[in-house]
Amino acid sequence: MAFISPPPHIPWLMRFGMFIVRRITKKDLLLPKLLAWYPKAAVSSGVLEAMIAHSEGCLDERLLKLVRLAVSYTAGCPFCVDMNAQDWEQLITPEEMAALQGRTTLEAVPTLQPHERLAVEYARLASSTPLHFPFEFIAELTRSFSEREIVILAVTAAQVNYWTRLIQALGCPPAGYTDANLLYVPIKL
Repeated sequence: MAFISPPPHIPWLMRFGMFIVRRITKKDLLLPKLLAWYPKAAVSSGVLEAMIAHSEGCLDERLLKLVRLAVSYTAGCPFCVDMNAQDWEQLITPEEMAALQGRTTLEAVPTLQPHERLAVEYARLASSTPLHFPFEFIAELTRSFSEREIVILAVTAAQVNYWTRLIQALGCPPAGYTDANLLYVPIKL
């Protein structure tokens, strides 16, 4: 259970938003109900979610899923891992998942392309505290990705980081999208 309960009376506009969330996620998620305590946060969170990138140039669905999972594991958010790992087997191998979880290194997985490793490392750096981006790493990043692609990678990592912080701060449990064994493995950075 979450740290708090949903409000006893949810405004009709929020109920309509929750209906849309249920249609998209196919789950009756607790988080939108909790955000009903402060509808402005619910609306702004919905706008943020609507801006999610699914495929942009060389940033295909697979690469962006790798980034989302890298953030989810780095932040240690079981709900986020659960949500972002949905249907992972269609895009990611078990060996790649082990690397995202920190059970093996990215370099040990030959199916990960160099630009994918770089994007995952960038997501991990953007999800670590304190933030630190070594000059050599940024030089490699700017050689490998366009300015637009770097912005999309940064926004994707920041968006998942927003959700991880909000979800964990409210104590939301995983929603049941994936096998519980995937949910949390401490990552070694």
